[in-house]
Amino acid sequence: VQLVESGGGSVQAGGSLRLSCVVSGRTFSDLAMGWFRQAVGKEREFVAATARFGSRTNYADSVKDRFTISRDNAKNTVYLQMNSLKPEDTATYYCAAAAIVALFTTPREYDYWGQGTAVTVSS
Repeated sequence: VQLVESGGGSVQAGGSLRLSCVVSGRTFSDLAMGWFRQAVGKEREFVAATARFGSRTNYADSVKDRFTISRDNAKNTVYLQMNSLKPEDTATYYCAAAAIVALFTTPREYDYWGQGTAVTVSS
């Protein structure tokens, strides 16, 4: 299974970015999907998750009402729309997939990972 993220970059505080993650090698709609992030010197932390058809989602408190996770099963793609970005959102963002469909919030519960895409938010 391969996960390939894109969409990272540099943005000023208050700006927006949309991350994408394309999945191949497995039936996409069989997978729960999540986004995590890891800042320099910190542990990887949960950002958002979505179940198979996108009707159920879960967010970290730090991003609730600013970030939106969505998926397009026809395109094998999961998205993370990030609005009102803050400097503390600066991190490498990782897409993850879980074969057991649940809104997992810890990295060990995910089976597959992308290589990450860097997001930098300047003040």
